[in-house]
Amino acid sequence: MSSSAVISESRVQDPVTIVIFGASGDLTHRKLIPALFIAYAQNLLPDTFTIVGFARRDYDDTVFRNMMADSIKEFSRLSADDETVNRFVQHIRYHKGDISTASAYEEMKEKFKDTETYPQNRLYYLSIIPDLFETAVACLKSSGLVSDPNSKHWTRVVIEKPFGRDFNSAMELNNCLLKHLSESQIYRIDHYLGKETVQNILSFRFANAIFEPVFNRSYVDHIQITASETVGMEKGRGGYYDEYGALRDMVTNHLLQLLCLVTMEAPGDLSAESIRNEKVKVLNATKLDIRKNISDAVCRGQYSSGFDDDGKPIKGYLEEERIDPNSETESFIALRLAIDNWRWAGVPIVLRTGKRMAKKTTEVAVQFKVPPLQLFQQVECEDDVCDITRIKPNTLIFRIQPNEGIFLKVGTKRPGMRFVVEDVDMDFSYNEKWSKSLPEAYERLLLDTLHGDSTLFTRSDEVAAEWKVVQPILDNLSRLKPYPYPPNEWGLPEADSLFRTSDGNWRNQ
Repeated sequence: MSSSAVISESRVQDPVTIVIFGASGDLTHRKLIPALFIAYAQNLLPDTFTIVGFARRDYDDTVFRNMMADSIKEFSRLSADDETVNRFVQHIRYHKGDISTASAYEEMKEKFKDTETYPQNRLYYLSIIPDLFETAVACLKSSGLVSDPNSKHWTRVVIEKPFGRDFNSAMELNNCLLKHLSESQIYRIDHYLGKETVQNILSFRFANAIFEPVFNRSYVDHIQITASETVGMEKGRGGYYDEYGALRDMVTNHLLQLLCLVTMEAPGDLSAESIRNEKVKVLNATKLDIRKNISDAVCRGQYSSGFDDDGKPIKGYLEEERIDPNSETESFIALRLAIDNWRWAGVPIVLRTGKRMAKKTTEVAVQFKVPPLQLFQQVECEDDVCDITRIKPNTLIFRIQPNEGIFLKVGTKRPGMRFVVEDVDMDFSYNEKWSKSLPEAYERLLLDTLHGDSTLFTRSDEVAAEWKVVQPILDNLSRLKPYPYPPNEWGLPEADSLFRTSDGNWRNQ
């Protein structure tokens, strides 16, 4: 059963006020409001709810509602008829205020005295820059807008990544948040964990007896995780990206979360705490696989200038708007990790992510070892023309995007008189299995938050463990200068060296 079918049976019962900080931003328009609308259209929201947009822009309720209606029509994955949209936006209000000014919270508190319009269960979504997280939470607490964890009415606060810039800043942020909130009230969101195939990694591993026994060092040669993008610094994203880079933007959350799901031990049950406990255990066992120098395990790069397929020029990273021309921020990074536990000892884990790469894709590929005795010849064929090659390993691929699904490459006898083996795919694609469109990640995660289910959110010790894995890279940036790589390629050729002692290479396809 797809998770969307499960979600459709889980209507939120508690009346709630949802406050979106930074409501004039792109995330609200493209993701949050469309996701809440879809939940409303599917009758998953409670009868009584109010959405409050909190921002500094000089809007009123009518202007903001019209903007949100336009966003729904443009970005909702489901068709949005005018009547349903109009009913939904009547639940939306606008609150003009400066996030860093205490008076804005006092004015909001005054509004919230009307408990029929603004239910006392409250979800605060901080779609704001990380520098303002503590300010917003402190002001919410001091103004009496945060309930006690054990009170009748709940308060939950959703925080967008990044969770700090390094281990120390992440711990400082966490300590600041915990001055005003309990851990149970904090929902650190990683939208990758809301994607259907990401969730399916756990069910595939632990619901199928034929696969889990071979997920270990005896059968797996290596695991590679790729998250590649074809875009650069368009739409003004350079200002944010140059401050954080590929390591902080992608590795310390999305890619390490994927690593957890594909390598963690089976939890005792499917509770949030059991799953997150196992993720922390595997993160604590994970480290950079360094032989002598850190450059043995890490490659950093910046895309250079070039041309697209139509011959139009592409700016290099250092030429992009809002990028420091002397920047040493990486737009590509690849690293080799090792997991020091009984299951995975000796199995390389290689990760890569970058901008301006050849293809947009996110996938986890588990490559198995080749058989110990080479009984058959392997062939690669195009029509009736075949070449003899070395035996190919089986590969299990979890494709997160695009064309979400799970694919297994196996060898079978090619029809004909000769006894030769050719690779074939056994695949499961969501698009082919189910006709309905997959729920967006934010649809799932917002509903989980309203239900109080923290399974797909990151716990504080998880964040700490993630930063510990990459902190040696941050401590040695001066020894890891980024090298240029051409746009529309697969990143740095030097990243191939991360496959040392492994029977594999990057899946550039």
